[in-house]
Amino acid sequence: MASIDEIVVQRPQSATWQVHLDRCMWVGGVRGLMLQALHPLAMRGVWQNSNFQEDPFGRLRRTADFVGRTTFGTPAEAEAIGRRVRDIHRSLRIAHEGRTHRVDDPELLLWVHCAEVSSYLEVVRRGGLALTDRQADQYLHEQRRSAAYVGLHPEDVPGSQAEMADYFKEIRPKLRVIDESAATVRFLLWPRLPKEMRMLSPGKPVYFPFGALCYYTLPSWARGMYRALPEAPQAAVTAGLRAFSLAANALPEPVHDRAFMPSTRRMLTASRDRLGVLGYDVRKGLKGLTDPRRWAAA
Repeated sequence: MASIDEIVVQRPQSATWQVHLDRCMWVGGVRGLMLQALHPLAMRGVWQNSNFQEDPFGRLRRTADFVGRTTFGTPAEAEAIGRRVRDIHRSLRIAHEGRTHRVDDPELLLWVHCAEVSSYLEVVRRGGLALTDRQADQYLHEQRRSAAYVGLHPEDVPGSQAEMADYFKEIRPKLRVIDESAATVRFLLWPRLPKEMRMLSPGKPVYFPFGALCYYTLPSWARGMYRALPEAPQAAVTAGLRAFSLAANALPEPVHDRAFMPSTRRMLTASRDRLGVLGYDVRKGLKGLTDPRRWAAA
């Protein structure tokens, strides 16, 4: 019989499972995109090399697929998606201020990684996930493995909250709002739906509170750079985030998983099946395994 380390990249007991199975990750994902947009070179890279403007949800779902495979997939699945990402990045270039830059520049990869994982951690904790500081540090340490899949050296990646804070202090002088950054935040607050989702256009006003919630969870210094919306009491933002968390985390796993790409849903189903064979109680899905009382002695 296969061992747990052969069937999932991260164990159910990991801090990564605790964070990545919290439904506030959707808020963290959009917040991460808004934060990433403050790096001019990274923003130009997205603007010039993706169809983000036509399919913003596609980028979010592809990110969710990467996160899912490097958490719940097999090591082979994680390496395969990492290799695909590295191959794509290797072939792309960015035109910026009269120079040409590589998309796989380590500085850019590190910025994208840090903006992303720090957003996940901040939002799920603020939304009510009870992680200790030690567990939060462990999460960032575990995410060094994900950083390696995109081509970074794990030892160069912040592996604790203190190291992450030092990184942001160092990088902030390089951040600024360019036209593409401002356009991206406006777009994430009021996205243009892709053709296959245009029938949902009448419901777009319902999306705006979600987009605003993502924006208001940004660090105060980032909101101060954007000034896209009037400031709001942060206590109200926290209350809104906790309400979103309660509602989203109450959804049955099969219903929630419909938000993912079909390939991601198949991967998650296969992960549940493998864990079940190994002795884990998966009757409540992967999310049920974040309860320590449900861990098997596998």
